[in-house]
Amino acid sequence: MISAKVAKDVKNGSGIRAMFEEGERLRGIYGADKVFDFTLGNPDPEPPEKVREVIKRLMSDDVVGVHKYMSNAGFPDVREKVAKSISKEKDVELAAESIVMTCGAAGGLHIILKSIIEPDDEVIVFAPYFVEYGFYVGNYGGKIVVVECDKNTFEPNIEALENKISKKTKAIIINSPNNPTGVVYSEEILTKIAVLLEEKEKEFGTDICVISDEPYNKLIYDGVKLPSILKIFKNSILGYSFSKSLSLPGERIGFIAVNPRIKEFEFLMDTLIFSNRVLGYVNAPSLFQKVIAEVMDVTVDVEVYQKRRDLLYNELIRMGYTCIKPQGAFYLFPKSLLPDDAEFVKRALKYNLLIVPGKSFGCPGYFRIAYCSSIKTIENSLPSFEALAKECLG
Repeated sequence: MISAKVAKDVKNGSGIRAMFEEGERLRGIYGADKVFDFTLGNPDPEPPEKVREVIKRLMSDDVVGVHKYMSNAGFPDVREKVAKSISKEKDVELAAESIVMTCGAAGGLHIILKSIIEPDDEVIVFAPYFVEYGFYVGNYGGKIVVVECDKNTFEPNIEALENKISKKTKAIIINSPNNPTGVVYSEEILTKIAVLLEEKEKEFGTDICVISDEPYNKLIYDGVKLPSILKIFKNSILGYSFSKSLSLPGERIGFIAVNPRIKEFEFLMDTLIFSNRVLGYVNAPSLFQKVIAEVMDVTVDVEVYQKRRDLLYNELIRMGYTCIKPQGAFYLFPKSLLPDDAEFVKRALKYNLLIVPGKSFGCPGYFRIAYCSSIKTIENSLPSFEALAKECLG
């Protein structure tokens, strides 16, 4: 009765969710304040006040039409406002016709992949990578090809990428700021990738789409600049979610922005809009389309996350952990203190620490901490991290 493919995927499912479920069990035993859950990227801060004000106003009796169907691509006025905002932010010229409103970044990735993937096509990802990419690509008969990053920087390894591009390569997914490392890919590295892709497209007579998954692009620290994928790559599509920048993960609202220079732009837009319909999304949530149209210039207080990053990073380094300091997002990706990261994560449970093994991101030997939890949770967890370090380091 059950699909063999789905059954296999369930058995190989997300280690992130597995650790979250373990946290539920521990909270039932010890109480929520004694369990330090760093598994999910589930923002602790509430949405900014302006977001809540707009929601309240749109729900008032004298506002009508916010709950109705619209074009599968989204409300025309919302797409226009998104296009203007992205044009300014990314230093490109986009019109409303380049925008499709989506059910979060994941919904956006799905309509992109459905529109471009043929069975047995290959999609390149850079390890460490968000594990769900493999399932998303597999939904349309494609397969992911994993390219190792430079472990000294966690930026893409150009030589390794060159060796993995083939005639079957249909797309590359770039995730910067990166989940799980928090690294922002430099313009120098991205430009090298662009040059390499042009060479490979000429060699194989193919077109390779660059998909930029950017749910964390507003959460960047220390004055670091995020390069514009839409400027660097002609065949590019940007996917975005307001889950992180506005603390709205449960509302499932985002968009994709298609580079107008991309090959077959008009027909590609038709296929993306069609895919949004036939995958069952129909349209992005209507109320929150209207909400985000009025708060495109609003972001959660990034200093809140920077304070948590600095506290946790500095303390872990003092304890003997090794980690690249994140430039964005809200994750740390330290080296495991044991050769087996799964065993290390298991041992952390003794101290009620819930973290995720690096192998869940295609990068064994590390572990991920999501520091979007409360500052109190971080402060109270420090003795547990120190005890774990002492046990493992001796």
